[in-house]
Amino acid sequence: MDAYDLFAINFASTMIGYVYYNGKIPANIDLGLKVSASIGNLIGQLFFGWLADVLGRKKMYGIELMIIIVATVASALCGESYAISVTATIMIWRVIMGIGIGGDYPLSSIITSEFATKKRRGAMMAAVFAMQGFGIFAAGLVALIVLAAFRNGIIHNVMVIDYCWRLILGLGAVPGLLALYFRLTIPETPRYTMEVERNLMKASTDITSYLQKKANESHNNDKNENNNNNDNNNHNDNNDHNNHNDNNYHNNHNDNNDHNDNYNHDDDASSEHHVPKASWSDFFNYFGKWYNGKVLLGTSMSWFALDIAFYGIGLNNAIILSAIGYSDAKDADYNLRAYNSLKNMAIGNIIITIMGTIPGYWVTVLLVDKWGRKPIQFMGFGVLTALFIAMGASFEQLKEHSIPAFIVLFVLLQFFQNFGPNTTTFIVPGEVFPTRYRSTGHGISAASGKLGAIVAQVGFSKLKDIGGTDAFVGRLLIIFAAWMFIGGLFTLLLPETKGLSLEELSNEDHFYKEKKEKEKKKSEV
Repeated sequence: MDAYDLFAINFASTMIGYVYYNGKIPANIDLGLKVSASIGNLIGQLFFGWLADVLGRKKMYGIELMIIIVATVASALCGESYAISVTATIMIWRVIMGIGIGGDYPLSSIITSEFATKKRRGAMMAAVFAMQGFGIFAAGLVALIVLAAFRNGIIHNVMVIDYCWRLILGLGAVPGLLALYFRLTIPETPRYTMEVERNLMKASTDITSYLQKKANESHNNDKNENNNNNDNNNHNDNNDHNNHNDNNYHNNHNDNNDHNDNYNHDDDASSEHHVPKASWSDFFNYFGKWYNGKVLLGTSMSWFALDIAFYGIGLNNAIILSAIGYSDAKDADYNLRAYNSLKNMAIGNIIITIMGTIPGYWVTVLLVDKWGRKPIQFMGFGVLTALFIAMGASFEQLKEHSIPAFIVLFVLLQFFQNFGPNTTTFIVPGEVFPTRYRSTGHGISAASGKLGAIVAQVGFSKLKDIGGTDAFVGRLLIIFAAWMFIGGLFTLLLPETKGLSLEELSNEDHFYKEKKEKEKKKSEV
């Protein structure tokens, strides 16, 4: 849903140009529509990232989704009037929507991280993030379907496009409505309950309830499988088998209950595990140590560098495809030309997503727990540097003589963004910080990325037409290459998280030992 809402503006912005600006949306309006959600993202990532550490993951996870749903629907219902501009109201609602989406970044990452086993944690987090690929694909597919549905109307009257962009934006709320129940009923993560709330009993109960639910599902599946695979003559045997499973399950459950009796609520539980309470002084003390601070610097700056190129390209696909002449239609009739240009834009985005974006995400899912996060991120930045240089240096030649070659390079670019830093910059901040600051740390890292996205959007809009319409696009690709190289350098600051527990990655033992040594020296003096 997040990716759909963010990238659907590609189509909506161009369509709004046909409806309200005689076929060409002004550059400053296009910039405002595209950058508004990123501004909201930055605010939401910092605010909800902090709140999730203060109030808990569960309490925040449904609230931010409600904000997204309301703002998405509202943006599709904006209208023009004497006193109010339709594009200005869309921008306002997209800032609000962006705040909700911003909260989704740290929450989705750390909830997955804190529930996952260390063996499959990377794959699970990557799979959550890989849904973005389907969201981007859905935006192109919905645009194509809506255009096809209104084809005759558009050819008769181009103003019918006003229906199209509203439907494209508004339908982004549907996945959120379907997911809302599950967001509201998800349990609090046991790590937060134990280490931040300091309630071992509740953490133990939450784990037991989760395991019991899984055991019940497995037990019922076994019963259904036995009933389906055996005929009525074996009915009694099945009952014996099921009763045996019941006894085993209840015995195991009783064992778990006995085990749970050993846990008690303890206000000082976390201190026994060397975990101090969260506070601003502790926050600055923890990240003030270079071995902790460099990790936050690495996650933040690598995400900042990545998003300069990712959003510089991603939110300007339509402009880049138009710059190389792919999406522009040549029909003499204005209305038909408008329809075909929009259709070509949707098809181009679908092709790029299917061939590059989605495969890149899922190759990461398959390999992230085998290769590791750091090698994939470093490799991705290196390949992206080379691809941006190749595309930028030969932009004019490819534009004039080989559009298919440019499309191939563009697809490879999308592949290695996602089989590379776009996925790993989401994963690593959800693993490397202690529980009491995990969401805050992820929020700071993600907000740094969105700051990069804002810089990219403003820079792309202001620079692309230097020397003529879209004349500077090739040089912008070279600038993106430089930022990919910088992102690779900051990746060197990151630890490898593959196969390590969240507790091992938090550096708490190192921090605690150092603190104890200082206290010991003071006492000796």
